[in-house]
Amino acid sequence: MKRQNIFRIALWMLLVLPYMVSCRKYLDIVPDNVPTLDNAFTMRKEAEKYLFTCYSYLPKSGSSTDNPAFYAGDEVSLIWPFGVAALQPAAYRIPRGGQNVVNPYSNFWDGVNQAQPLYRGLRDCNIFLDNIGKVPDMSADEKKRWIAEVKFLKAYYHFYLVRLYGPVPLAKTNQPVDAEPSAVKVYRSPVDSCFNYIVGLIDEAKDDLPTLLSNETDELGRITKPIALAIKARILVTAASPLFNGNGDYTTYVDNRGVKLFNTTKDNNKWVLAVNACKEAIDLCHEVGLKLYTYKQDIAQYTLAPETITQMSIRNAVAQKWNTEIIWGNTNSMAGDLQTKCFPRGIDVSVSDNTTPQGQIAPPLKIVEMFYSKNGVPISEDKTWNYANRYSILRTAVASEKYNLEPGYTTSYLHFDRENRFYACLGFDGGKWYGQGKYDDNSIFTIKAKKAQPASQVVQASYSTTGYWVKKLVHFQNAITSTSYTTQTYPWPEMRLADLYLLYSEALNEKDGPTAETLKWINLVRARAGLTTVEDSWTNYSTNPSAYQGKDGFRQIIHRERLIELAFEGSRFYDVRRWKEAMELFNQSISGWDISQPTEAAYYRPKLIFNQVFTLKDYFWPIRESNTNINRNLVQSPGW
Repeated sequence: MKRQNIFRIALWMLLVLPYMVSCRKYLDIVPDNVPTLDNAFTMRKEAEKYLFTCYSYLPKSGSSTDNPAFYAGDEVSLIWPFGVAALQPAAYRIPRGGQNVVNPYSNFWDGVNQAQPLYRGLRDCNIFLDNIGKVPDMSADEKKRWIAEVKFLKAYYHFYLVRLYGPVPLAKTNQPVDAEPSAVKVYRSPVDSCFNYIVGLIDEAKDDLPTLLSNETDELGRITKPIALAIKARILVTAASPLFNGNGDYTTYVDNRGVKLFNTTKDNNKWVLAVNACKEAIDLCHEVGLKLYTYKQDIAQYTLAPETITQMSIRNAVAQKWNTEIIWGNTNSMAGDLQTKCFPRGIDVSVSDNTTPQGQIAPPLKIVEMFYSKNGVPISEDKTWNYANRYSILRTAVASEKYNLEPGYTTSYLHFDRENRFYACLGFDGGKWYGQGKYDDNSIFTIKAKKAQPASQVVQASYSTTGYWVKKLVHFQNAITSTSYTTQTYPWPEMRLADLYLLYSEALNEKDGPTAETLKWINLVRARAGLTTVEDSWTNYSTNPSAYQGKDGFRQIIHRERLIELAFEGSRFYDVRRWKEAMELFNQSISGWDISQPTEAAYYRPKLIFNQVFTLKDYFWPIRESNTNINRNLVQSPGW
């Protein structure tokens, strides 16, 4: 063999072999000594396994360790340093300044450090598309549907990479083994080209996807047309946002050919495209019967208070599988272990020795303060709420707020007179927790978390560092006993209708300002949360009553609304970055209560946990240094 050919094959193996090995898991059942790829498309049964292999690369968004959007932003604090390093989410090192080029954390480019190998997934998608036509025992319509599903997956994997890395190489086709070395040494594509390709794939796929699944028992979680249109809307809103649209920070971001990887001139037409995509997606979702979820009490012997029902509507919109609001539930990522990390140990005093619930995922004070007052405006601008004394302590009246706070219990003023999403999303000292076997809301669990109390730091690695827990992600029917904690797992909601409504409101505001149509969609989400309209809340309670009447003021309102409604679902991490607000929000302190103290006065003092680190380079993650050493065409992300 000629030396040049040996070099080509060696280079090809080094660059793309990792993208091929994943198919072994599903294709090892073929006879010995028969190439797996030759067998994969000989019949429908085998091709279906390859289809599911393409699905298997979907990022595990509901994992307690693998979703960088949980840990690389500012929504939660974790125990640090963690006793068992292997159980520590890799992404949690990022906000502490630990990201690096030698061995990047949450490396979705290569699929290491608790991340899916998305380029390997793209290679398998291309193999599928190249070969599905060979399968003899399939109808043409079924082939078209499977092709459409895999085209969507290709689009989604590219989009996931773009949100993390910015401009990326487009894996449109696979390179043959004998490809020239120059063909293997790929370039990043300009970011607008990336978005155009991603949207083009979805447009190619959408009309061949089913509008509704005919066999939900076997097919729930597979891609449908409403999913495709909703994700297309998210993609186009992202493309129109300041990080990708007219970002002047990347004027000099070019590859070694001199090709500019960012268009630094803002294009307002991108918001027009986003508006149209959101409207198309919403119309189809409504057509198939999707609507904002509201809880219907199904435990007949109890009559629940209105605030309990509202809070259950908020919790179950996420944790109730296949509810009326879920556009896309990811069955490749079931939220199970995540719930044990959110549920406080010791909430049931009768079984307080059970250490299975670990309660490690802890929201910091900055997130706690983000939620509105009961009047639907920020606590810092509510004329009736004593923001200056928010860290003072107060005893709950016997009957006041008894469904949210333990009567007669002394807790922080920060916990009084807040909106329903505050109580639905957060657990805290003195706070009520509905469910887990107690379904009469007149006698439900109360968290007690000061030193030596049941939910405090009694067991190593099973406590909240801030004094708060994420109630929202815990299914209310999980069961706790003296020795076990059984979870009602649910497919992670990659997209729900409230998210789509708020994307539409945001896009309409950027296009036309705060019109009646712009306000309509945010107000639908607020109404489900038990709040009055933006117009009513700001006019009557805000120190800035006209804020919603201008584009800039309403932009801040819709941003805040998204951060509250989608709290702890992985949206904040991407939203804050695409809005280019991370330099402000991700450089603030992460603080909690002084959880080692036994008295109210000592416990309820803010305590610094760490100072988060975010610089301009952190908007886009680094490519592993070994990759850029092999391929000099692969320019490193700015600042790394």
